[in-house]
Amino acid sequence: MSRKILLVEPNYKSKYPPMGLMKIATYYRRRGDDVRFYKGDLKRFAAELLFEEYLEELGDLALGKYQSSLVEHIKTGKLAPLDVIPDFEGTKARSLLKKYRSRYMKKDYPQFDRVGVTTMFTFYWKQIIETIEFVKYFCKPENIMVGGVAATLLADEMYEETGIMPHRGLLDKPGDLDPGDETIIDTLPLDYSILEEIDYVYPANDAYFAYMTRGCVRHCEFCAVPTLEPKYCSYIEVKSKIEEVDRVFGPKRDLLLMDNNVFASRHFNRIIDDIKAAGFEAGASYIPESEYDVALRNLKNGVNDRAYKRKLIRLYDNLSRRLKEEELAEFYIEREKRGCLYVATATKEALLEFDSYVKPLYDRHFKPTKRRRCVDFNQGLDARLANDAKMAKLAEINIRPLRIAFDDIKDRDIYVRAIKLAAKHGIGNLSNYLLYNFKDTPDDLYIRLKINVELCEELDTVIYSFPMKYHPITDGEYFRNRDFIGEHWNRKFIRTIQAVLNATKGKIGRGKSFFEEAFGKDLDEFHKILWMPERFIIHRFTYKDTLAREWWEKFNSLNDEEAAEAKSIVAKNLFTEDVIGAASTPAIAEVLEFYAIRRDS
Repeated sequence: MSRKILLVEPNYKSKYPPMGLMKIATYYRRRGDDVRFYKGDLKRFAAELLFEEYLEELGDLALGKYQSSLVEHIKTGKLAPLDVIPDFEGTKARSLLKKYRSRYMKKDYPQFDRVGVTTMFTFYWKQIIETIEFVKYFCKPENIMVGGVAATLLADEMYEETGIMPHRGLLDKPGDLDPGDETIIDTLPLDYSILEEIDYVYPANDAYFAYMTRGCVRHCEFCAVPTLEPKYCSYIEVKSKIEEVDRVFGPKRDLLLMDNNVFASRHFNRIIDDIKAAGFEAGASYIPESEYDVALRNLKNGVNDRAYKRKLIRLYDNLSRRLKEEELAEFYIEREKRGCLYVATATKEALLEFDSYVKPLYDRHFKPTKRRRCVDFNQGLDARLANDAKMAKLAEINIRPLRIAFDDIKDRDIYVRAIKLAAKHGIGNLSNYLLYNFKDTPDDLYIRLKINVELCEELDTVIYSFPMKYHPITDGEYFRNRDFIGEHWNRKFIRTIQAVLNATKGKIGRGKSFFEEAFGKDLDEFHKILWMPERFIIHRFTYKDTLAREWWEKFNSLNDEEAAEAKSIVAKNLFTEDVIGAASTPAIAEVLEFYAIRRDS
């Protein structure tokens, strides 16, 4: 018997689609279950579910054109949204709507046989817990599944707050979801169709997402991988999964691999050969399949009717923006005649019949063009395991960027050697993560950033540096927030780095002058920026020769005792009137006044 399955990602920002849920969707869909995915405001989702039942009970799809207004009324009870519906008062439809508004208020929502919730970073704890608590209205608690990163790292804490014991680790054993079923869910291909069911657009979406290894041979003190993936698996076949994605969802542009340490694999050469065989050799490009053809084929084949009805309506809307006035008017009339203006009014049969009209029009206005393909080992490669042979092999694929972490200044020589090996073999686009706020000092971060800038000039290459703040994600005091301050850091220094990165969009690239303007030409200038009022950091050029200069003169004029007191106050990064008023000397208070500036003046 078919089951109703709801898969949910909490409403936080995420760059990558939830791979775990996409595999679970494949599992349930292969069993013939009705799978649904949602990411967004769950209160609105509850109202949308009730609207669907309302429309079904009413038996009148025509009202589907007013979906937004009807959903808003079900959710809020406001009458104004209903004003757009002509002759609505006194009708059967209006009377029936009261029933669904009442159900919403009573939290009598449509039910699912199972609900799965994924989790990511622990500092999204509040959103995660709220999501788990809310989905209890959709399903019996014993049928709620919770998994993912935060669930694995903080399983006991999650159980204590929600009463739901999450699944720890991977779904890598038979019977993980259904006793007696032999499927290893972690090995399944991803169901990309669920991404078409939601409004949220993941920044990285046109890619194959995969692992070719699991785990890591290292056990770095700051890393969660040993807990999340405790066993190192040195080879996972990916070519057949890519072929399956191509067959159903059409070719993707990039290959994004989430491996934690692929250099440690004894099958490294085989992994690179597999990547090349999948179409990602050096210089690789491809011509994407028409989005329209994919959507229509999958609707016709019943892959996910809910998703591809939405997709086709979106494609119609995109096509409308390409059409000239006369052609647009005719297209609108044809859509309206078939009920294909809105998702809620469009039937599968009507959309399939409309193909004979739409396809020639779509093909004329959307011609697929050749695109460059890239491979990205997104979690980075281990500089300690880099050698000439591996870099030569890596250069056989279209890797862009090559990510190598530089987390500790003690690894300077190892890191520089790896970067030079990459440049030697023609890998010229690199990116790296620089951990800070752990056991490092601010000076360590500055030096690592400067090394990258100097390597860019020396090797004529590009290295984008991404400083990443350390956060103890399993510490009971800090896993709910981002408040941890390392032993050599303070709140002001952390805020300074964040302010600089806000101005540089989170990364530091090639260019000595750019780096020196952002972080200073030497450590003395860097120290000045660390203590500089945040407003002057963000709007460096606005204040450089005026207020920033005046602040620095007053800051430097403090005697040793005053400077120590001022720095102890500034380090806390809190500048209320009471704090400033409590300064022991007028000179200190004058300095602190600069930190209270919040607007241009």
